[in-house]
Amino acid sequence: TTCGNYKMHTFLSPNTFVVCSVGNPAGSDSVSYMVVAGGGGGGDQRGGGGGAGGYRESKAASDAYTASPLNATSGPGYNLPVSATPYAITVGGGAAGATTPGTPAARGSDSVFSTITSTGGGGGASHPPVDNFGLPGGSGGGIIGGSPAPAGALGNTPPTTPAQGFPGGGTAPGPPQYVGSGGGGATAAGSDAAPTYACGTGGVGATTCISASPTAYAGGGGGGANASPATQPGGAGGGGNGRFCSTGGTIGTVNTGGGGGGGSGSIPGVFDGKNGGSGIVIIRYRYQ
Repeated sequence: TTCGNYKMHTFLSPNTFVVCSVGNPAGSDSVSYMVVAGGGGGGDQRGGGGGAGGYRESKAASDAYTASPLNATSGPGYNLPVSATPYAITVGGGAAGATTPGTPAARGSDSVFSTITSTGGGGGASHPPVDNFGLPGGSGGGIIGGSPAPAGALGNTPPTTPAQGFPGGGTAPGPPQYVGSGGGGATAAGSDAAPTYACGTGGVGATTCISASPTAYAGGGGGGANASPATQPGGAGGGGNGRFCSTGGTIGTVNTGGGGGGGSGSIPGVFDGKNGGSGIVIIRYRYQ
């Protein structure tokens, strides 16, 4: 698609970005990009929310859109040059929600463009045991925990600058929390599970105008519970809602990198964790 002097190529699945010729001084030989990995799956049986897929973005020096707070303005990924050659594009898939008690959901798959790799989101923890950790990733999966409260799974793994994501939530001090915390998002950690047995919300994603209109990506999945005041939402940017008893659980939104919502209850195959959303790659450049 085009917007004024700029073209945007949006990849929703693996493909190839073919550069036929480089630009001249009136245009550019560098590109802006957003690379979002697949979201992690939600945990099983009162599970933690899935972590959002890693989010990486950099606006080229010749570009003029409003970027997200994670816009890289220096380093090897800034003002990324391209040459007249094909570039393989990898768009990571979202991970399946957990279906086995005590086993965390899987991590989402990585997305890749040129030298830029975004890491798949970490899977949410599954109950039992009471103290159980989600997986690290672009953003970390939410945990299930008791007392003392463990911290959430790490985000920004492996580390990038700016950070490609945040940790999953932990649990608040108090009696054992048989509920899941929220998965991490691109700009915020997932929230902790509370002593009131309220599961955590998913971390907020990042909003960018790289596609010419403000759109949020890479929100964390909400934690699940079988006894909670309310369903806990996923983070803005495609994170799925955590499941409360028999209602409310949702998958991460397709092509946003959102984490999947955590499951609830203890009936196999009924209250399982939800799938993470697939990733997306957008490449933008000045062409005239």
